[in-house]
Amino acid sequence: MSLSDWSLLLTLSILWGGSFFFVGVAVTALPPFTIVLLRVAIAATALHLVLRATRTAMPWDGKTWLAFFGMGLLNNAIPFSLIVWGQTHIASGLASILNATTPLFTVLVAHVLTADERLSKGRIVGVLLGLGGVVALIGPQALTGLGKDVVAQLAVLGAALSYAFASIFGRRFKRMGVSPLATATGQLTASSTLMLPVALIVASALGVPR
Repeated sequence: MSLSDWSLLLTLSILWGGSFFFVGVAVTALPPFTIVLLRVAIAATALHLVLRATRTAMPWDGKTWLAFFGMGLLNNAIPFSLIVWGQTHIASGLASILNATTPLFTVLVAHVLTADERLSKGRIVGVLLGLGGVVALIGPQALTGLGKDVVAQLAVLGAALSYAFASIFGRRFKRMGVSPLATATGQLTASSTLMLPVALIVASALGVPR
């Protein structure tokens, strides 16, 4: 990997890790599904602007958009909703550690659903070392809440599992000739469409947790 690749990876890690902190703040003021809708809708709008500025082709055929909705469901709507709801009950640090199990779930799901990514000792060791690094970075004290609010913790683990399935599902876009930018834009647009009725119908009934 080049220096620019490492820089992009570091930037992504900071942005992704910081999202748990900001979600922890947001859940004190907004209903969970409203937070998810705002998150995906703002991102979709920004990417549509980038798409236009870069003149990147956007497919509009039904088959591709069906795949966008599948990806938006697995990679955005389901996991974001589970994580945000989970963070109404558990701390951001614990949520981020539980979410760090995504690579472990991905290795297991890939072993079952693909022919070219079989389970190996090296992959398991690598994933466990990465998970240990997350715990060390955030602080072992974040694990003190483990075992309490079990349903909320299972929700975050469910989000990690959904991400794992999304990583396998997303492989099809390369075969379909859809660019990464168009894929991200399409899935976020689809997830915004999915979350809009949920936020309007359900969020107001749930209210803000106290």
